[in-house]
Amino acid sequence: MIYTVTFNPSLDYIVQVEAFQTGRVNRTSSEQLLPGGKGINVSIVLKNLGIETTALGFLAGFTGKEIEERIREYGCRTDFTWLLKGHSRINLKLKSAIESEINGQGPDISEEALMNLYEKLSRLTDEDMLVLAGSIPASLPSSIYQQIMSRLTKKNLKIIVDASGDLLLQVLKYHPFLIKPNNHELSELFDIPLTKEEDYIACGLKLQEKGAKNVLISLAGAGAILITEQGEVIKSKAPKGKVVNSVGAGDSMVAGFITGYLETGNYGHALKMGIAAGSSSAFSSQLATKAEVTAMLEKMENKVV
Repeated sequence: MIYTVTFNPSLDYIVQVEAFQTGRVNRTSSEQLLPGGKGINVSIVLKNLGIETTALGFLAGFTGKEIEERIREYGCRTDFTWLLKGHSRINLKLKSAIESEINGQGPDISEEALMNLYEKLSRLTDEDMLVLAGSIPASLPSSIYQQIMSRLTKKNLKIIVDASGDLLLQVLKYHPFLIKPNNHELSELFDIPLTKEEDYIACGLKLQEKGAKNVLISLAGAGAILITEQGEVIKSKAPKGKVVNSVGAGDSMVAGFITGYLETGNYGHALKMGIAAGSSSAFSSQLATKAEVTAMLEKMENKVV
């Protein structure tokens, strides 16, 4: 089973306004309500690709109920920890000439609720995979990813971490199976401008030296680079297309990579599946479906080199 953890899920209210103006009443031309959060996105795309998954994390209030219901509509299993106070956040995504976002804070997570999540994670077996993705709310310690991985060190399960900054650096000593920094996050981690392929590879190798087994570097429209635990560097360009919505593309890449790896155990195939899934989501208004990813794989002209 693939488990994902989303600490601060959201109900994303996505609105299109043709010519948004401040200080005036604006009317939408289209609206969407979607469950949001990086781990949740990974679970949805995994299920779309035929992989069973369970979404973990924290929910609260009437918005939490709506989030869970919408996740289940995708066919995903859920085992959230419910908070007694507050409500899960609503994020407003405004699409107009200039895109803007207003993200809610989310509820406070109590120590008791956190212990409940730890107990659920303690049941994972060596055959499971765990995905830790995204930022964390202010009510949790900044070392929460590290604490989770420390508790799971005696298990041999594969853990994927998609986070930035200290959240990522703190877990490297626990040898995550996969980390997925994008080009901007990699530049911020090392506090240097990165523009060349060899620079990305050099920084990826440094993260591997710190403990990561596999390093997947997303380069947005330029494709991705994978540095495997065997020391192989695999590169692939992304297919061309019109970006409709970049939100969730990175999470889709993680889901595609996991799917490709589970299908064949081949890292080259996993990389291609990751890029196909990420591109499919970027070129669509919603997260990638299996049909879209399959079609994208067929269209990809650039083979892994």
